[in-house]
Amino acid sequence: SISYAQSLIDDFSDPGKNPHIAISIDMLDTGIDVPEIVNLVFFKPVRSKTKFWQMIGRGTRLCENLFGPRKDKEFFYIFDWCRNFDFFNEHPEAAEGAAGDSLAKRLFAARVDLVAALDRAGEPGEEQGEYTQPPTRVLHAGEQGSEADKAAQLAEVRERLARALQEEVEGMSLDNFLVRPQRRYVEKYATGAAWKRLDDDTRHELVEHVAGLPTAVVDDDLAAKQFDLVVFRTELAILQADPAFAGLKTRICEIASLLEEMASVPMVAAEMAFIQEVQTQDFWQNVTLTILESMRRRLRGLVKLIEFKKRPIIYSDFEDRAGASVDVEVRGIPIGTDMDAFRRKARVFLKPYENHLTIAKLRRNEPLTPSDLAELERIFAEAGVDADSIQRLRNEGGLGRFVRSLVGLDREAAKRAFSDFENGRTLTADQHEFLDMVIDHLTAQGMMDPGLLYMPPFTDFDANGVEGVFGSADVLKLVKVLSDVERRTAA
Repeated sequence: SISYAQSLIDDFSDPGKNPHIAISIDMLDTGIDVPEIVNLVFFKPVRSKTKFWQMIGRGTRLCENLFGPRKDKEFFYIFDWCRNFDFFNEHPEAAEGAAGDSLAKRLFAARVDLVAALDRAGEPGEEQGEYTQPPTRVLHAGEQGSEADKAAQLAEVRERLARALQEEVEGMSLDNFLVRPQRRYVEKYATGAAWKRLDDDTRHELVEHVAGLPTAVVDDDLAAKQFDLVVFRTELAILQADPAFAGLKTRICEIASLLEEMASVPMVAAEMAFIQEVQTQDFWQNVTLTILESMRRRLRGLVKLIEFKKRPIIYSDFEDRAGASVDVEVRGIPIGTDMDAFRRKARVFLKPYENHLTIAKLRRNEPLTPSDLAELERIFAEAGVDADSIQRLRNEGGLGRFVRSLVGLDREAAKRAFSDFENGRTLTADQHEFLDMVIDHLTAQGMMDPGLLYMPPFTDFDANGVEGVFGSADVLKLVKVLSDVERRTAA
């Protein structure tokens, strides 16, 4: 019934465009050639053997490098809901599949596990748990609270979690065909009395029979829910002294680091001091469930603002052999292989120098002198960065470029960089907005690769990016401005 069906089919045939899933009645059974198709779903009875094999033919197109270099398409799946293969007496090799748990189910289960662990931790004689084991920090800024205060805080966290779970169960409609088979459990846990204490039996009932059921309590913020899950697992790791805590802590620090790079966003700027604190060792040294729960509530609404960068896929096919062990001497703060971790350390030791003349020049887009670069080297050396790492930064664009990427560019300086470009012309609304987005990027990142002008979100204005908004001559001028801004990080 769609009037522009052919346009949708053309988009579906292009692996770089949406949609990636197409549902049709008869239209795509024959005559369409999309080599990338690896899943066919038969949701109607087919009684013509010729048409049946034509439909199967949609998946038989060869496709080179579909799963990576030299990893061609070798098979495809057919999901036959109407027993068409049985009708034609065909019995191909079958595969057993299992769907992973939904995010909603995993989130519900994580909350249940956390409430159950808190209940166990509060039992007399329990060997593990935050009530009786370190870490013991509950209050910020070195404040010391009594054991009664700590217990009250944990009780408040437990009550909040249990109440959220009960409300989710209350929102499960018994008229829903997915909820109806679990009616006994839904009715049981819709009451507050069932949440007074969770033992192993109640936990099993909740996870197996209630978690993941449709509910009227809906949170559409996917990024926030994913962050919630990471934090809940971290809190559970603290209660159970689980070694997984280290990896979860690293993940939270990475999220905080990505948020810190968005200082130009007012919502993020309001929490910037706390975001920076989350990345420090002091924050994690004696962290507790109470602190993590406070952090979760303060940051969950900001996570959706993060623009996750696409990392290139690296394919390897080699045997990993352990070499002989050798003693190595660790000196200073090396970059190593984790540049993101080094950037976080650099932000910390550069913080006392935020008003330094050289740093101010970088932020104001003023040209540097050789003595300015020498001063940057001195700052890095005094912070313990080894000579090899400093040389690596020189080779990869220079210390000025690296520091600018950490401290960003003053917004007024970014605007001044485009003053000549704007003088003597009247920009359209789209051109104004496009230029403002470029200035926002420079303010946050300090520099900008011109190639980003042809990528989202700049392609939201036009599929051709900057060339669809500005003329060719203007594009060259914009690129020159960006090049000049980056050039000023060198002497």
